[in-house]
Order: sequence, then structure tokens, then C-alpha cells
Amino acid sequence: MIVQFLKTWFGDFSKEELKKFSLLGLIFSLLIGVYWTLRIFKDTFFQEIIGKEYQPWAKGVSLVVMFPLVIIYSKILEKVSREKMFYILSTIYGLSLLIFTYLFNDPIIGLDNKVMSLTRMVGWVWYVFVESFGSLMVGALFWAFATDITSPESAKKGFSFVVMIGQIGGILLPIMCKFPSWYKIHSSYMVLVCAGLVFLIMPLVKFFLTVVPKNQMVGYAEKGHSHQEEVEPGFLEGLRLLVSQPYLLGIFSVIFFYEMIVTVIDYYFKFMAAAQIPDLALRNEYMSNYASYVNLVTLLCLVFGINNIQRRLGLAFSLGLMPILVGIAVFMFGLNASLTLLFYLMVASKAVNYALNGPSLKQLYIPTTKEVRYKAQAWIESFGGRGSKAAGSGINEMHKYFLIWFNGSNWKNIAVLSAADYGSFYHILMSCGFFGFVLVGWFFIAMYLSGTYKKAVDHNKVVC
Repeated sequence: MIVQFLKTWFGDFSKEELKKFSLLGLIFSLLIGVYWTLRIFKDTFFQEIIGKEYQPWAKGVSLVVMFPLVIIYSKILEKVSREKMFYILSTIYGLSLLIFTYLFNDPIIGLDNKVMSLTRMVGWVWYVFVESFGSLMVGALFWAFATDITSPESAKKGFSFVVMIGQIGGILLPIMCKFPSWYKIHSSYMVLVCAGLVFLIMPLVKFFLTVVPKNQMVGYAEKGHSHQEEVEPGFLEGLRLLVSQPYLLGIFSVIFFYEMIVTVIDYYFKFMAAAQIPDLALRNEYMSNYASYVNLVTLLCLVFGINNIQRRLGLAFSLGLMPILVGIAVFMFGLNASLTLLFYLMVASKAVNYALNGPSLKQLYIPTTKEVRYKAQAWIESFGGRGSKAAGSGINEMHKYFLIWFNGSNWKNIAVLSAADYGSFYHILMSCGFFGFVLVGWFFIAMYLSGTYKKAVDHNKVVC
């Protein structure tokens, strides 16, 4: 019955493919579950230690710090295998989480100190740390590994299946964020649990490499497909490829546009949540519900066959549909922004991106060289995601000036998005107007990417 369901909704899996993608999905489930749990604490801890009004600054700091981190990541990749990179990063992030657990428990440095200040460095380091986990462990390494060992035909059915399994971790693990409220324990202990889960990634990867047959570990490039040029390895090679290849700039742009738009909506969502739910434990519980809803809706989208849009109607249709759906979300955001509406807009935007857009974008890396998959993809995922969030945060930073200009000297005492809050109204209006032009550009870039991908696969070549 389960096998028949998979054949109906994802495609005709062989027994070996099913084993491979099931285990990949298990690893992805753990990564996604840990990441969603950490990102909840990323925002709430930062709000408690530094202050919610400084979150746009944190996005910019994250972008700056990611530059040397990606250089170091690329340099290590020149020296070690893709498998060892999992062990290295898992060790680094696991040990770092143990250190953060200790720091958050400290009465002066940690969460028990209720005096918010820009100078409390643990808040800034924590924010950047969690952002880097999402960029390197999830966005760059896992998907580079997955695309490296998968053919285009297999990825069309397998990647959506991997994402579907991954949502189970995203649904279940963020429930831990409710434990401090339920059991009256310190929030930092959940960081300790995340450390243990990160260490668990290493034996899972080892098990995957042991039981998956060798014929399932061969991807597109290893089959002898020709490509335009061989590149000399170097720690800035990924950046050189990104800025010199229109195809890679197109992938970068799609990621950039989506994240920039969602960052603005997310800012209003979390700003209002912090204002309306001042208690840290209760806010963690609320954001836990948000995380579980995102992953539950993503899972339901995949169970009910959203992946068939791409499999049956083509990559062009699925990539082109995303800016249209985001455009609807932008329209609703501009029409009536409230905490409840923003909750469901963020859930829908994230879920459709994970279920439909994410697997489609990952397929675009298949007809590329190993340098692109491991090095350029790291730059794209890191700076496409972080750069777009910094750009969105630049728009968010303008919110304060709109409040001053349109709300007057009493702007701090006016509730955000209340009837008297003209500043937020005009800031949202300006943002949505700008996003309209962005969405049009996004659509045409999506058409270019899908056409280039199809041409490369049809002619057994690599793009770059």
C-alpha cells in the first residue's frame, strides 16, 4: 500500500532508490527539525538579549560574517571528502551548542539577565550561528551531497519524497520549544537537546554510506557528460563561478527575491508577536506552533501531490507558479496585515516554497560540475539567503523612519498596525509596490532557468 502510494504521487521507485531516498529523508528530517527548533530560539533569545527592534541589523551582521565562513567552508572542501564534511560540521555545531547552553544559563551573560543591550555579544553570535547552520549544513552541504549522487530522472521523483520525510522532523522537534512553558524548565536546556541531535547526524550519514548500493551513489556528472570547461580548484572558485555564469546568477536571483519578500512579511509577524506576547516561554510556545504548522502544511502539500505539478506539468510551470503565489501573499499582506493573517501567510509561503519551489531549485544544480554543486552552491545558498534577508532588513529598517515621519513624536506609543499607525501603512504600501516589479523579474528569470535546464538535460551536457 505504501509503495503504491509512492508510485502514484512521486513516480516508479526501484527498491534501491526507495532505500536511498528514505535514508536521505531521515537525515534531512533531523537537520530540518534541529534547524526549525534553533531558528525559533534564534529570534526569541535575540529579542530577550538585544531587543526586537535590532533584528534588521542582525540580518546585516549575518551577511558580513557569512563571507569568511563560506571561504573557510570552501577551503576545507578542497582537503576532505563530502562525507567527512558532514562529520566535521556536525562536530563543530554540536560542540558550539554545548557552549551556548552554558552561556545561556549564566546569570549575567545569559537569559536570566533581563537588561537588553547592544553590547551583549552572546545575542549577536547566537543569531549568526543559527543562520550559518541553515546555510551550510542544510542549504549547502546536504543538498550538494544529494544532487551529487542523483540523476535528473531520479531527482524528479526522489527530492520531493526527501522533503516530505523531512517535514516530520520539522513538525515534531519544534514541539520542544513548548517544554519550558509546560514543565517550567530553563529554555537553554532545549539547546542542549539540539546539541545531542546534531551529533546524531554523524552515525546516520555513516549508516547511509554503508547500506546504499554503489550504483545509487552516481550522479549526472560522473556519467561522463561533457561540460564547457574544467576549472582549477580554489577557495574563491565558487564565487568566481557565481558571478560569471548567468545560469547561477539566475538561481541566486530566485532565492534572493523570495527571501527578500518573505523577510519583510516575517519582520511584521515577529515584531507583532513580540509586542503582543511579552513572556519568553509563551512566545516560544507560539513560535513552536508556527514551525509545526509550516512543516505540517508542507507535508500535506506533498502527501496530496503538489510535487506532481513539477513532475507532470514540467519544471517551467512549477518555477513560474511560485512568484504568482507569492504575489497573492503580497497582495493580502498589503490589504490587511494582522498577527493572525501574518501567521497564516508565513505558514503558506514557507510551506509552498519547501514543497514546490525548493525541490525544483535543487534539481537545477544537477546538470552542473562538482565545483558548482559544492562551492558555487554554498555561495548561492549563503549569500542568496543571507543577502536577500539583509536587503529585506534594509526595507524593514526604513519602517522606523516611516513611523517617525507619519506618526509624529508619539510614534513609540502607537500600537503597530493600529488605526492610528499611518507609518506602518505607508511602509507596507511602499514595500508591496516595489515587490510587484520584483515578482515580474522573478517570473522571467524562472522561465530562463527552466529552459536552460531542459536544453542541457536533453542534450546530455552540463550548463556550467
